[in-house]
Amino acid sequence: MTEDQAPAATAGPAERFGLRRAIARFTAPQSVVHADEERAQAVKLGGTPIAQLKAREPAMVCGTLRAVTLRPRAGVPALVAELYDGSGSISVIWLGRRHIGGVEPGRRIRVQGVVCEASGTATIFNPRYELVPGTGC
Repeated sequence: MTEDQAPAATAGPAERFGLRRAIARFTAPQSVVHADEERAQAVKLGGTPIAQLKAREPAMVCGTLRAVTLRPRAGVPALVAELYDGSGSISVIWLGRRHIGGVEPGRRIRVQGVVCEASGTATIFNPRYELVPGTGC
């Protein structure tokens, strides 16, 4: 029997892997599926996964803002946001800002800057940012 005459009932490794993956996604908790989707979208737009970031290195991170708060730091206003990309979270802090139009919880954003560690948390101060329209990031 030649390869093109093989019975249709036998699935190759690629088809079996796809079926396993579909079943795993179907039975996985919603939080895991959401994290996988966030991670895939972030990487698609050129973002580095937060879990892979290293201190004192420039990075581009893409994800969803989970929280945005105003917290003064040493008497200077500071807009603090938690950015989540499916692999982890990072603090993004704009010093001297009380509000930035469009920077609000649930918004997708891409930030670029040098990663540092502030109070044990990965942080980017005064990043360049881009609000990502729709479901792009």
